Amino acid sequence: MSWLIENKEWVFSGIGVSVLFFVLSLFKKSSGLKQVQKSGANSTNYQAGGDIKIGSKNDK
Repeated sequence: MSWLIENKEWVFSGIGVSVLFFVLSLFKKSSGLKQVQKSGANSTNYQAGGDIKIGSKNDK
């Protein structure tokens, strides 16, 4: 705790905040890509994790 008080100017500067967020991101659990889609009756729905072409007659 005394180290934090002595170095508060460095810790709360841009470099210190960047390092802090990097360290915290190491402990964060990766939830991965999660997609949820809700639709009503008589509807057509498309969902993709990237580009999607709808109505293309050329399937190459």
